[in-house]
Amino acid sequence: MSKLLLEGGRIVDPSRGFDEVADLLIEDGRIAAIGDRLDAAGAEVIDAAGLVVAPGFIDMHVHLREPGQEYKETVATGTAAAAAGGFTGVACMPNTMPVNDNRAVTELIIERAEEVGAVPVYPIGCVSVGQQGEALAEIGELVAGGCVAVSDDGYPVATAELMRRALEYTQMFDVPVIEHCEDLSLSRKAPMNEGRVSTALGLKGHPTAAEDIIVARDIALAELTGGRLHCAHVSSAGAVRMIRDAKARGVDVTCEVTPHHFTLTDEAVRTFDTNTKMNPPLRNQADVDAVLEGLADGTIDAIASDHAPHHADEKALEFDLAPFGIIGLETAVPLAIDRLLHGGQVTLPRLVELLAVNPARILGLQVGGLAEGDAANVTVLDLERIAKVDAASFASKARNTPFHGRKLKGWPVLTIVAGKVVWKARETVAER
Repeated sequence: MSKLLLEGGRIVDPSRGFDEVADLLIEDGRIAAIGDRLDAAGAEVIDAAGLVVAPGFIDMHVHLREPGQEYKETVATGTAAAAAGGFTGVACMPNTMPVNDNRAVTELIIERAEEVGAVPVYPIGCVSVGQQGEALAEIGELVAGGCVAVSDDGYPVATAELMRRALEYTQMFDVPVIEHCEDLSLSRKAPMNEGRVSTALGLKGHPTAAEDIIVARDIALAELTGGRLHCAHVSSAGAVRMIRDAKARGVDVTCEVTPHHFTLTDEAVRTFDTNTKMNPPLRNQADVDAVLEGLADGTIDAIASDHAPHHADEKALEFDLAPFGIIGLETAVPLAIDRLLHGGQVTLPRLVELLAVNPARILGLQVGGLAEGDAANVTVLDLERIAKVDAASFASKARNTPFHGRKLKGWPVLTIVAGKVVWKARETVAER
């Protein structure tokens, strides 16, 4: 029998309103007890005094690149990065090569995660065959194979008709449709946000209307069908406003935001650093303020990294030609703690809700809490630790981050999956 005791930490579990300093005992991969001065006989003891003990964080939007683009990232390196970032599970998008539009690809990803993964991987399947936007994929087979949602991420669901059918059909399997909200006829692959900065730089602009139009379309379809809609990487004030209003009407819609969209604005693009190029693009300060408001008032349900690894040679091109996307698994949590918690935007229980409870709920995962009997997936945080982002030390294969060298306050220090420590910070408790 394996036993692990986290002693004297602040245990925060918003799923049941628990926020107290206590011991947490893990036996054989499950939470055995929570209380004061628990019996440590036979247990490995970790001094958690001054630390936060939270349900394991879930990143519900990552790109692992395997199969097909293993030179960018693999299941092994991506999940190692997740563990180092404080995540006890990740949901991976289907735009691999081949795309995850059939059960064989789904099962391959799960098998690879079981073989080499540091944390569990929850595949997301395609909405349409080949992500071509013409016919629904075999969603029932994808879910039977292990998919927890469907998405054509990288592209929006191509037509209102196809989106309607997806929202209707997925109700049979109780999985959400995760939408990449972008009207391609307006965005036109523009490399940055449309506005004052794009004009000054002479770059083609991607207007917020491109996001807002698809959000409006899909909310109308979710209201019509009763289906479960999840809007990925929301970045515009208009999208936040429409989602807030739709929730008030009872529409079954949820959404996520990324740390880069509540931390940076399009002013960062003035450097022409291709690590500031992502899709949706960095928006202006009014949009960032709207995202922060949505995080504070409950409109936004989750924080996800949109971890998008690229080889250094790909990002070393001209800004117009470089691919979209940045990595985020190893920076998402400290950015959220530093910007949102220490910035006074959210409380600690709300932050844990955004990173653990709600992603698990949206994806239908049987994790996200720390009640007795629950799976012992745990993220331990040091809210006072100050360190600089060092891309050279990342577990990910990729280094494409705009946050290298940024000093942040508040970091994960321990990641536990099924009762096993899968990652811990370099410094010991005594050094801390």
